[in-house]
Amino acid sequence: MNGVVMQLEIWTEKYRPKTLDEVIDQKHVVSRLKAWVKKGSFPHMLFAGPAGVGKTTIALCLARDMFGENWKHNFQETNASDERGINIVRGRIKDFARMKSMGTDFKIIFLDESDALTPEAQQALRRTMERFSNSCRFILSCNYSSRIIEPIQSRTSVFRFKRLSEESVREYALRIAKGEGLSVSDDALKAIFEISEGDLRKAANLLQSSSALGKVTKETIYEAAAQSKPEDIKHMIESALAGKFADARKKLFEMLITQGLSGEDVIKGIHREVFDLKLPEEKKIQLVEKIGEFEFRLNQGGSPEIQLEALLAQFMKQGK
Repeated sequence: MNGVVMQLEIWTEKYRPKTLDEVIDQKHVVSRLKAWVKKGSFPHMLFAGPAGVGKTTIALCLARDMFGENWKHNFQETNASDERGINIVRGRIKDFARMKSMGTDFKIIFLDESDALTPEAQQALRRTMERFSNSCRFILSCNYSSRIIEPIQSRTSVFRFKRLSEESVREYALRIAKGEGLSVSDDALKAIFEISEGDLRKAANLLQSSSALGKVTKETIYEAAAQSKPEDIKHMIESALAGKFADARKKLFEMLITQGLSGEDVIKGIHREVFDLKLPEEKKIQLVEKIGEFEFRLNQGGSPEIQLEALLAQFMKQGK
């Protein structure tokens, strides 16, 4: 029974850091937080950055390091995208802020995806932050800080989270591989970084999905991700540039039909490869412009086959 439970465990949670010392990268954030933990206090904070880079993890680690065993009693996590109106602030958030903390001077309210809150809810949150500042610290997490009203930004210490480097993604993947007894090739590690684009949550999910297929290789990573392989995209583009439109079209339909990729997956793969082509910069600029135009057409409901064939025709023109 225990073996079954271990297999079903989600690796993003199993290998989530428990303390600030275990956090990978984001040193510009972690170093300041460690200093505040030593002092025993910190201001309201705003964590801004893309998904999967450690915003929620660092908030949880901070709570553990600050409060020890009682951290769960003094920490509340709320996702603003679930309830984004003013009632979430007047209800759940204010009720927790009123409660007495256990064994410490203040509590932490972590408001994830706070940029989803309506302007009215943010105004109510600003007043709540002011009223309970002595007994409660707010940590707001968002993807876009520009969507947070200025009065809240001015009352918080803002931290900008960055996407993780290839070295950091590799370190995290190897940490999981060691814990699970996996064999992961260097090509697979590189593929994990290319697909995850610095998102550790996505990297962990890719590794877990791929491990179900046996040995983790570049091929199993791309199969698990259901994304186009760089060599397939490169072959298709080079065929179009060389005037071999039939070959390029054949490779395109192989990816769309045989591999089951979406038009958006293919066009994103084309965008990644276009910068490495042996073409003058002027032609690359023209191709990037065309890629943007055809990506917009796909998003507006255009046929993937027709739009991508038309894009390949544009590559063929540039090749001439």
